[in-house]
Amino acid sequence: MSLVDGFINPGYGVKSAIKVVLFFLVPIISAGRVGTKGFRELLRPTGRKAMGRSIALGLGVYAGIMAVYFILRPYIDLDTIRVALEDDLGVNRENFILVALYISFMNSLLEEFFFRGYLFLGLLQRTGRLMAYSVSAFLFAAYHVAIIGTWFSPLVFMLAMTGLFVGGLIFNYLNERNRNIINSWVVHLMANLAINTVGLIMFGMVP
Repeated sequence: MSLVDGFINPGYGVKSAIKVVLFFLVPIISAGRVGTKGFRELLRPTGRKAMGRSIALGLGVYAGIMAVYFILRPYIDLDTIRVALEDDLGVNRENFILVALYISFMNSLLEEFFFRGYLFLGLLQRTGRLMAYSVSAFLFAAYHVAIIGTWFSPLVFMLAMTGLFVGGLIFNYLNERNRNIINSWVVHLMANLAINTVGLIMFGMVP
């Protein structure tokens, strides 16, 4: 997927279809071959208390990302990011709302299914907690290098990678605690909503 993002650069629709295959269908096929239990339990309903905590955490993450953006705004060139999105993926002002909805709801769910439901919980069954936490969080952050590697200055890029790694650890904790991906998905969704809010600012759709 990183090769698709970093070098092939298809349109966003093609890229999304490839991601569905790699992050959803391939894990299901792989799990079936090695005898892993089905994934339906990952989507089982969670208790109200746990969901309330996840929503509160997600709102905090949203506020935190927006605060970091306004602090670092002088060091972020939104025009460069906008041009990269338009040229590489065909994402523009006209279709951004649809793309933002997909990123917030479906893309976050795909990533939770793969990095947490398949990778983290799979490693947790077979290795120690340190290995499961660190490998899945590292790969989650590393996956985004091809996507945002050219968007920021080196310092802002390192801060973004650190934030993604820490975010991966938080998502892993929610998965381990609840044994599903619903709670981490809620927080991930809120994080993507914050990023898409910045996108709305970038395309001049909100002041």
